[in-house]
Amino acid sequence: MVITGKFAMYVTAFVVTVSLIEAFVLWRKRRDGVKPFSWNEVWLSLADLAGRKLSVLLPLSLAAPIFSFAWDHRLFTVTLNSALAVFLLFVGQEFCYYWYHRAAHRIRFFWATHAVHHSPNQLTLTSAYRLGWTGKLTGSAVFFAPLVLLGVRPEVVLATLSLNLLYQFWLHNDWMPKLGWFEYVFNTPSAHRVHHASNIDYLDANYGGVLIIFDRMFGTYVEERADEPCRYGLVHPTTTQNPIVNQFEHWVSLGRDMASASKLWHAAAYLIMPPGWAPDGKGTTTEILRRQQEELRQAGWQRPGVA
Repeated sequence: MVITGKFAMYVTAFVVTVSLIEAFVLWRKRRDGVKPFSWNEVWLSLADLAGRKLSVLLPLSLAAPIFSFAWDHRLFTVTLNSALAVFLLFVGQEFCYYWYHRAAHRIRFFWATHAVHHSPNQLTLTSAYRLGWTGKLTGSAVFFAPLVLLGVRPEVVLATLSLNLLYQFWLHNDWMPKLGWFEYVFNTPSAHRVHHASNIDYLDANYGGVLIIFDRMFGTYVEERADEPCRYGLVHPTTTQNPIVNQFEHWVSLGRDMASASKLWHAAAYLIMPPGWAPDGKGTTTEILRRQQEELRQAGWQRPGVA
């Protein structure tokens, strides 16, 4: 979150307090269940938050030069002096966030950071602030630079993005039901459960921040189904209890794949292709996994009794 000063401190304290209260309640309710509550997941999220708070002491961010360049070459200068201007900023920021979030899932270079957010194997409020330590170094600010280029001040863009992320805090839970008409316009816990699920039917869906309308427009909306309970975490689940490993294992994996590439363009492709891509076409991208699942379903339909 980019909200500064005391307000940021109060917001962080509120978010952590509420998330820990939820964690305690869930632990009490599930301690004798089949799948008990994992405090390790809470610890990893708190370590992530602490690391990002400390990282502000290091002048390592590509956002500042990206936004500075866009501001210096802006086409207009926008003044937020009307409700219409604020509304257009909100919708524009949502549009930019949708494409940033979609790229974070479909381009492995960005996924190496974003995978940290999807690594919790249970979905609780503490999952909301496990965001990864390397986001400022990947240049993801370029997705929001068009707003600055159009004349919105960089600090306003960052503040709007912070409010977007703050809204998403309450979406990270597995106990809140569907919310009726709200589901058609806004991102909700139900829609976000799908986004965090590793079920093949649910992969790469529901990228919206506050709104879900761009997912509906661009064909990435998937509704939560009662017959397909969400399984949280990554397709290949993270099991580490080490926060350093949790933060960097996907970067290490990416580097290893690039180093082992037999051709230069294969190494470059590992950076820009979806997670799971392989040069021989036998990887584990979402498309390949769905094709394999469909083949199994068809085989099961042709031969009743075969799962």
